[in-house]
Amino acid sequence: MKTRALLAGLCLLAMGSVQVVSAAAPAKAPAKAKTEETEGKIDGLTIPRATGFLGLKLVDNHFVLSFYDAKKKPVTPDAARATLRWPVRYQPADERTVLNPSGDGLTFTSVKFVKPPHRFKLFMSLYAENGDQPLESFVIDFAE
Repeated sequence: MKTRALLAGLCLLAMGSVQVVSAAAPAKAPAKAKTEETEGKIDGLTIPRATGFLGLKLVDNHFVLSFYDAKKKPVTPDAARATLRWPVRYQPADERTVLNPSGDGLTFTSVKFVKPPHRFKLFMSLYAENGDQPLESFVIDFAE
């Protein structure tokens, strides 16, 4: 029996249809460079934009908007303020709020209390200092 298997293996080897695999130890993967930075984590709903990302969340029923670079690291805002508008069921007009820079210099916050349920289409615009036209506008399906 062993002879037949050996003969069959030799025939296949002679025909060139068998690949020989060595039992040597597998090669080690190259080590990652220590200078390579890992991506950060965006807190809240991630909103992609041309210069990086935005993170939007509700903290104690108040909106908080954070700014991030392309590697998802927090950066200082490149806008002066943001406006938000969303439809509600308890009145005919939409709710609106303005988000202004907070004390940490990295986020915008609102003073308006956002009543639940927190599931709506949110319209957001970013404005420059003394600007009447928005720098960027977003339509977001917000759900907490």
